[in-house]
Amino acid sequence: MRGPIAPPQVPLAASRAETFADLVQDSVERLERRWPQLADIDFLVQDVPRLDGAAGPGWDETVPLGGTVTARDGRPARVVIYRRPVEIRSKGRDERAALVHEVVVEQVADLLGLTPEAVDPRYGED
Repeated sequence: MRGPIAPPQVPLAASRAETFADLVQDSVERLERRWPQLADIDFLVQDVPRLDGAAGPGWDETVPLGGTVTARDGRPARVVIYRRPVEIRSKGRDERAALVHEVVVEQVADLLGLTPEAVDPRYGED
């Protein structure tokens, strides 16, 4: 018998990418309560960062977990979270959720010109 082992409404049927995107969305929703202007920012998930050149611009032999793109030419600002680097650095769902939230907070702080602690007072406590 071939087919899915679980019906689509069961969490088991969600792919790793979908589960990761849900973690990012949960983090964004948590921050939007405090920072309503985040509704104007696009939050994206990419599997891995693009490599531009041998080590990538601005890289110092570490792979970034996230990045930002400022608003320009009528396009909204963007926060990008890189799924595979975050997954590799975390064990289990709870640790992954905490790391995703830290990365989202750091990237939002970068866009807003604030410290991560100003964006989320509980930053670094997890």
